[in-house]
Amino acid sequence: QLYKRYYRELYLYIYSLSSNCTLTDDILQDTFLKAWLSLKDSHTNMRAWLYMVARNLYYNYYKKAKTLASLEAIHTEDVAPVSEYFIKKDVLEEILQKEGTKQLWEAIHHLKGQQKEVILLQYFGDFSQKEIAAMLRLTTGSVKMLAYRAKKELKKYLISYQEGTR
Repeated sequence: QLYKRYYRELYLYIYSLSSNCTLTDDILQDTFLKAWLSLKDSHTNMRAWLYMVARNLYYNYYKKAKTLASLEAIHTEDVAPVSEYFIKKDVLEEILQKEGTKQLWEAIHHLKGQQKEVILLQYFGDFSQKEIAAMLRLTTGSVKMLAYRAKKELKKYLISYQEGTR
């Protein structure tokens, strides 16, 4: 039931961080396996827990890939998540159909780090700032500031896109 209910939104969230279909599938498989093995039915917010686990698995992978890259003297782009994989059309095509949505999606991908995560969790994950603060281990004030700065960056990006400078 958890898989059917949350797979799509978790897929979009992790894919937006990694831009790699294979990695996204692996992380989600591990996320739902962890849920099956350790999540109690009485857990108060299963959805937030799944997001937090998926996020942590992504960053663990990213740290491990970065360490392997430095140990093996391989370029980071060869090991880190890359966007050369084809996008799963059945999942993302629906979201990216309209030009305005495409521009917004592109603008979100230009955000960095926690600003990107806050926007994704707040607007696409529909989490409150308090829930996001708990997931990212930040204060609510920090989440508010990250959201404010991210929206400012998005606006700047979209205006430059409309003016044709992007």
